[in-house]
Amino acid sequence: MIAPKHILGTFDEALASLRNNVLMMTGLTTRNLENALNGLQQRDDDLCATAIADDEEVDQLEKQVDKDGIDLLLRFQPVASDLRRVVSAMKLSGNLERMADQAVNIARKARKLNRHPALDETALIEPLREHAMSMFKDSVDAYVHEDIELGRGLKARDKTLDEMNANTSRRLIERMAQDPEQLRGYLNLMFIARHLERVGDHATNIAEDAIYAAAAEDIRHQPYVPASA
Repeated sequence: MIAPKHILGTFDEALASLRNNVLMMTGLTTRNLENALNGLQQRDDDLCATAIADDEEVDQLEKQVDKDGIDLLLRFQPVASDLRRVVSAMKLSGNLERMADQAVNIARKARKLNRHPALDETALIEPLREHAMSMFKDSVDAYVHEDIELGRGLKARDKTLDEMNANTSRRLIERMAQDPEQLRGYLNLMFIARHLERVGDHATNIAEDAIYAAAAEDIRHQPYVPASA
């Protein structure tokens, strides 16, 4: 459900500008994650360096969103759904900035891996990448379209990503025992899997904030109940 137009056109304009900056952050964060992960898969140090360098742009946009959000709150003193939409946009930008930090972490680990012969186990990262990036996309869609049901589904998907990360870590630990000379490489892959798991955590946070903005329902810290329970 899309919110009805606010009676104050200037408030609508300020909120639209805030949301546009958040969506710009979304695009940059997505690009940074893709560059870092492609740098890993393609063994391309230039892509890794780009992901690291472009993090500054995300940081600056987060500061701008915070500044504009505070200004909007002070100028218009919104209440109810308007207040929730401003606050959720500001919180979303914080989660995006932390996702971009995970891109930097992945890029740095990838550059370390690129200095050594390729490991077949790098392929273990691909399913986590697909799952985490899909969660990221859908969490932002839940925010933009105020899609409560899409947002609710993220919690179960995050549990799946946690399990994928745990399984990947177990397989890499087994490889460490079999091939201790590649210990550092397997450790770096474990860290990358963990960084992707954190991307899923932030996507879940975004979905929770989207639900709060749209329906004034706080689902944070609610116990996860499987659909079959």
